[in-house]
Amino acid sequence: MANSGKKLMDGGGVAFQTLPRAAGDDNADDDYVRLPPRPLVSTVHDKPATHPQQVHISVVGANRMRICWVTDDDDGRSSPPSVVEYGTSPGEYTASATGDHATYSYSDYKSGAIHHVTIGPLEPATTYYYRCGAGEEEELSLRTPPAKLPVEFVVIGDVGQTEWTAATLSHIGEKDYDVALVAGDLSYADGKQPLWDSFGRLVQPLASARPWMVTEGNHEKEKTPPPPPVAGAGAGVRLSPSRFAAYNARWRMPREESGSPSSLYYSFDAAGGAAHVVMLGSYAYVEERGEGTAEQRAWLERDLAGVDRRRTPWVVAVAHGPWYSTNGAHQGEGERMRRAMEPLLYDARVDVVFSAHVHAYERFTRIYDNEANSQGPMYITIGDGGNVDGHSDKFIEDHELAHLSEFREMSFGHGRLRIVSETKAIWTWHRNDDQHATVRDVVVLESMAGAKTN
Repeated sequence: MANSGKKLMDGGGVAFQTLPRAAGDDNADDDYVRLPPRPLVSTVHDKPATHPQQVHISVVGANRMRICWVTDDDDGRSSPPSVVEYGTSPGEYTASATGDHATYSYSDYKSGAIHHVTIGPLEPATTYYYRCGAGEEEELSLRTPPAKLPVEFVVIGDVGQTEWTAATLSHIGEKDYDVALVAGDLSYADGKQPLWDSFGRLVQPLASARPWMVTEGNHEKEKTPPPPPVAGAGAGVRLSPSRFAAYNARWRMPREESGSPSSLYYSFDAAGGAAHVVMLGSYAYVEERGEGTAEQRAWLERDLAGVDRRRTPWVVAVAHGPWYSTNGAHQGEGERMRRAMEPLLYDARVDVVFSAHVHAYERFTRIYDNEANSQGPMYITIGDGGNVDGHSDKFIEDHELAHLSEFREMSFGHGRLRIVSETKAIWTWHRNDDQHATVRDVVVLESMAGAKTN
């Protein structure tokens, strides 16, 4: 087995040994030293309990944004108001909006007050300055996505909160983007609720400035459903007990606006409707009381039927579990979902499907039903955000899909999908390479909007 590198490299003052190249890792760079997983990053909240923390934003409809943050209220005092003041000039807040807040408990853990406020209408491609909570001094800023092409998505999955995660986030921040798509496995809390808090603090510098649109992964599931969240005074928020209570409470996505019956899958438009993004729920069946994928499939069929490809030349889908993979990890886990939903994506001429779960990078050609098909989506696995479990370190060389896999590598990193025009998009995968992100894979996509259906 060949080595993936030829020397020791210094990573933050620590010498890391060279690791062997993964079996079947046929795009690995012989001069690249693949570093082992790194420890968790500590992010401590050292400000007053009422100070907003874990701030992140998400798209709501055509011209609104939802702002979420947490305040600690363990001292028994009433939570500060769920208010956001905002404007287009620093320190000048010409508008305000009020939302709601709630808490939840899990075992002996009680969350802080989780606030959600929707602001708008907002102008596209505009920087807004805002502060969370009445009278708070800290000012943040966000930029709204553009109302027309081009638009750029950052794509990550299996993020976690290790030193590798911090490197990925740092590399993302080196170059601007419009919207982040997160394909599940955010905090790797696995029921350890304080890790949700530390994750929120870790990603705040990016997630408070550009919308982060997320879907759930297996590490979002709780082992047992906790009690339902308790709403703040006048908030009117009551949620049923859920295996995804922390995820649902902290990362509220626009399910109502997209007609979804579940918080675990939804859709939204970008660039004034030039791109439609479907965020699928690989684990929604856990919540569907024995309905399997039927409820989600029915919603997906309605959602895709409402997309006019003459107006929306690009359709992107995101799910946690990959439907196609030649990696030895998690083989076959997405098969039930693929059988139920792949025909819908194919008939709708979806352009690209992103997934995670497997801790490596892999890009397939366009596929439908396990065969190359020029009218099917391109499938990309990008579960390499920096998770605590390390790499999925074995690709299966003689896998039946190996001839359809065009690029695969066992490394951490992130991807970018830049939709340039109605017909052209550029996908790049950026590997974490010491102090810099190295572009290792580039492909030009042509929109499937003009492809004929069979």
